Amino acid sequence: MIWRSGTDALCDWFNKPWLDFVGRSMAEEVGNGWAENVHSEDFDRCVETYLAAFHARQPFTMTYRLKRSDGVFREILDNGAPYYRDGDFAGYFGSCIDISDRTETEAQLRQAQKIQAIGQLTGGVAHDFNNLLQVISGNLQLLERDVPRDERAQRRLQSAMEAVARGSKLAGQLLAFARRQSLEPRPINLGRLIRGMDDLLRRAIGESIEIETVIAGGLWNTYVDPNQVETALLNLAVNARDAMGGRGKLTIEAGNARLDDAYAAKHVEVAAGQYVMVAVTDTGCGMPADVIANAFDPFFTTKPEGQGTGLGLSMVHGFVKQSGGHIKIYSELGHGTTIRLYLPRSRQKEDLPVDVATGDVVGGTEVILLVEDDDDVRATTADLLIDLGYRVLRARDADAAMVILESGASVDLLFTDVVMPGELPTRDLARRAQQRLPGLPVLFTSGYTDNAIVHGGRLDDGVELLSKPYTRDDLARKLRKMFGQQAASAPEEVVSA
Repeated sequence: MIWRSGTDALCDWFNKPWLDFVGRSMAEEVGNGWAENVHSEDFDRCVETYLAAFHARQPFTMTYRLKRSDGVFREILDNGAPYYRDGDFAGYFGSCIDISDRTETEAQLRQAQKIQAIGQLTGGVAHDFNNLLQVISGNLQLLERDVPRDERAQRRLQSAMEAVARGSKLAGQLLAFARRQSLEPRPINLGRLIRGMDDLLRRAIGESIEIETVIAGGLWNTYVDPNQVETALLNLAVNARDAMGGRGKLTIEAGNARLDDAYAAKHVEVAAGQYVMVAVTDTGCGMPADVIANAFDPFFTTKPEGQGTGLGLSMVHGFVKQSGGHIKIYSELGHGTTIRLYLPRSRQKEDLPVDVATGDVVGGTEVILLVEDDDDVRATTADLLIDLGYRVLRARDADAAMVILESGASVDLLFTDVVMPGELPTRDLARRAQQRLPGLPVLFTSGYTDNAIVHGGRLDDGVELLSKPYTRDDLARKLRKMFGQQAASAPEEVVSA
């Protein structure tokens, strides 16, 4: 788009691409008419830059937002320079380019770089932090069993355990934002999941808010971690409740969607294809543009101090991206907000596993080889296992574990940390252990798994993981589940007469 001004600094000509872009006539644009389409927040800076260059007879470069014929403001890169006729100054010529898509792409790339940096930092901290929480949690639970009749001690122990849970949640939210979670995705139907959350959502947002769910017919399955979907929807619902001041309407919709090549070309990390879309809409106060721009940043919040961590939306964003999806905010001040999640379609049959999280807590008498490099974690975990009735063999690294296995010791399950020092990687330890003892169950644990058993943000097939910090009950149920699976898969003994 080309423009020209005369010696009086007023524009006297625009080419057809400019006029087509703004949807105005030449008569409307000449003089200062062109400035009517410049965004009010950019106007003063735009005029000052132009006039300063004009009086100095110098070239200039600036960006500003210019309203397109459809009413949408677009980012414009404007380059101007003086021109001369017969040696005399005659005015300025300028060329303008719509750089909105490039600007958005650069912003998305900067965001991706920021996420990568935070992910590296968070991953390193999470491993040690969750090990500390595991030691605290394990000893608190063991202590709780030593003072069963002391009510005051029980209250204090419960308070400490709640603090451990908050610390664990904080570490998990940071890992979620940084896309470093250990996701356990499976084919699920989001319509069934959303309907099953009705009671949970109503308890979270209160009775003064109306909830409407709209599930499209023929909804595709999607391949995601259902627990993380529930957490994401709960976070969005709580944010919506706060935006509505406790009163209003919350609408959750689910439907099939397709993001085409044109849309994907304008959004970094978005792959064209078929998705299942979930939209959460509120009738709240809405968000201004500057809040939308920072909404997914960790610890960014507009809530008063003490009423929000600023990690809810960042966690949702990280989970969706790690799952191969896309997230978009649509909001208008005074008219509410809609946040849309696009999760990848799955053509697999819905997986409906049995929930063992509420099963009976029982121990066993099997022999467990515990491999853990942190002395305090190893000691605490061994005490938890012994308290559950198991016999425990201990090793401080994979090499020491192999010495025990090669000694011919009886081992019924290998329980090993993922991230440990030493020459033998944990995954190789598991492989060699199962070569020596075919069918040996292997349970991994870690505060942060890195890439040892997680690839593409997902647990490798067949891998069982118990993330730190875990409770005594979590450990007990997981072990019985694995021993149960081993018994079910064992070959049937054939007895001949």
